[in-house]
This record gives sequence, C-alpha cells and structure tokens, in this order.
Amino acid sequence: MRMASAYDFDRVITRRGTGSLKWDKFPTLDPFWVADMDFTAPPAVLDTLQERVAHGVLGYALPHAGLMEALLDYMQKRHGLIVKEQEIVHLGGLVCALSMVAQAIGKPGDKIMTCTPIYPPFISVHHDADKKCITVPHTQANGRWEFDWEAMEAAVTPDTGIFLLSNPQNPLGRAFTYNEIEQLATFCDRHDMVLVSDEIHCDLILDEVATPHICAAGLPDELQKRIITLLAPSKTYNIAGMGYAFAVIRDDSLRRKFTQAKGHTQPEIGCLSYYTAEAAYRHGEPWRQELINYLVRNRNTVTDFIRTRLPGCIIPDIEATYLAWIDCRALEIENPADFLEKEAALYLSDGAYFGAPGHIRFNYGCPHARVIEGLEKLANLIA
Repeated sequence: MRMASAYDFDRVITRRGTGSLKWDKFPTLDPFWVADMDFTAPPAVLDTLQERVAHGVLGYALPHAGLMEALLDYMQKRHGLIVKEQEIVHLGGLVCALSMVAQAIGKPGDKIMTCTPIYPPFISVHHDADKKCITVPHTQANGRWEFDWEAMEAAVTPDTGIFLLSNPQNPLGRAFTYNEIEQLATFCDRHDMVLVSDEIHCDLILDEVATPHICAAGLPDELQKRIITLLAPSKTYNIAGMGYAFAVIRDDSLRRKFTQAKGHTQPEIGCLSYYTAEAAYRHGEPWRQELINYLVRNRNTVTDFIRTRLPGCIIPDIEATYLAWIDCRALEIENPADFLEKEAALYLSDGAYFGAPGHIRFNYGCPHARVIEGLEKLANLIA
C-alpha cells in the first residue's frame, strides 16, 4: 500500500498553452522528452515568489545574504562540505557554464573529452571555443554502466584539457562511486585536464544508502586545483525556467580563469531566480523527500514494464534522475524515436543526440497515470 503524500504528485496539470518547451514545442505530440517534471514546485518556493513579487520592485539583483547562507548550509548538510563564500560562482544555468569552461581552459584547437551516451550539450559545447571533442563510450560490466578506463587512456591526447562528467549520469541513471570519481579525478590530474563535474541531478538519488552521491568538491585537496563542480536546484525542484545554478571552485587560480571567461555574454541573473533558489534549498527538503518516494514508484513501474512487456528492449537499473534510458536496437528499427513520433504521436528523446543511436530516453517525472499511459502506447506499437 502506497503511503499518502502531503503533496499531490498525482495531480495532472494542464501545461499546454503555457509557453512550455516540453508541451508546446510539438503541440500535437505526447511529450516524455526534455528533463522537466510535470509537478508544481514546492509550496514554499511558490510562496516566496509571491512575497518577492508583492514587493513590487524587480530591478537588477545581487546574490543576497539569505541565498548565500542557504547555499553554504546546503553544501554542509547535503554534501558534508565546508565551502567558503568566495568559492561559489553564481550562474544563469549549467549549459552556459560548460561553454564558459570550454573558453576558459586551453586554446583553440585543443580537445575536450567526455563519455557517451551523454547529455547532448556535452558533445557540442566544444564548438563554442573552436575546440574538438573526444568521446569514449561507457562500457557495461556485470550489468552496470562504468568508465572504460583502458579506452580513455588510449583516447586522451596531450592537448586534451577538459573532461566533462555527468554525475549522476544523464541519461544512464548511474550514481558513480567514490572510487570511480576519485579515479577519474586522478586520471585528469595525470593528464593535465580540468575535471568539470555537472551534478545537476545530485539531489535525485533514488536510494541514498545503496548509491550515495559523491560530490567532486569533496575529493582530496590536492585534486581540487583541477576540479570545477556544477550544481543547481533546477531539476530537483522543477524550477529550471528560473535560470539559476552555481559552481564550487576551490582553487583560486582556476576560479579566476573560469570567471574571466564570463565576459559580457552571460545574462544577468534575475532577482526572482535568486529568491527561488534560496527557498528551494532552505525549505524544500520535505517536498524533495516525498518526490523521491514518488519517483521510486515511477522508476519501478517503468523498469518492470520494459522488462516484462517489452522484451526486445533493455533498461539499466536506474539509481538516480527521473530519466529512463532504453536500448531498442534489438527491435531493428532504424530510428526508434522517429518511429514512435510518426506511429504513436509519442515524443521521446532520441538517443542519437546523446551519441547512441538506437536508444530512447523516457521522462517519468510526471503523474503515475501519465507514466502508465506513455508505456502502454509504447507497448501497443513495439511489443
């Protein structure tokens, strides 16, 4: 029997016609693609927004004292880390932060490395800095996606200056272990690379006892001279449209390089964004805990459905996020995402954009009834 929730995650909210990227970009399709959830933000966040708007003045903003207190408290309570205020760099988002790193580290013509499948900007951001991209596929061992250390050693070059990490991994749903993250940081240190750890999904770990999140900012001090850790409340609290993120950069020299790349091309962060982030980190934990419980149920439903009703598809054990990575290659459909769009009006993320054709990514961050509806449409077409 499912425990009652203080928050109504079962509520189906009409988003069509609200300027929603997820729902309005392709208005004739049923969307299970881009990584935002169909849940309202935590009540405390909405209350804070209303209070701030009621003030009436929405001018240029600075990160206020309450936000800084909330960030430092979050880093200590959630990650067990004492972070100094000057080690934090405020950002309008994490994709722009990837672009800043690409421009800040090295010179044109250098290379950026990452492992696929991966969130699409990771394999395109090198264009922003006239650089090249090296991709090394993750490998499976004992049914689990891991780094292919041998292939990475073979692929790295003397002019590879940056490694882009997604942890928890999008789209694979892996929460990498301490040994894996430390080995990766050591690999980067040995090859004179900066490790950029995008941890935007770190508060969406589905079993924190079995697979706790390992924050790169907590690795040994001697490795921090080459580590940039990127964090945000956006995915967890469904406030991506507010445009706030932050970097934790322990090393002064590396932090200066990063901030200098900002130039005049990054947008101002709005006052509402700062207050939304503060409210999420300061008051959102009860909501987050119930969200995780709900997502676990959805994850279990998706996993069981794929493995029992769609035997031609393969889904890994999902340790984090609300995104399911589904291997459809055995179906021998040239482009599964395109096929589902044309034949079932379902819009899922195409694995080709993640560097893995033949796969699809299914967003189950929505009411359970919607998850079932989407899965049944899949089964009706490809079972």
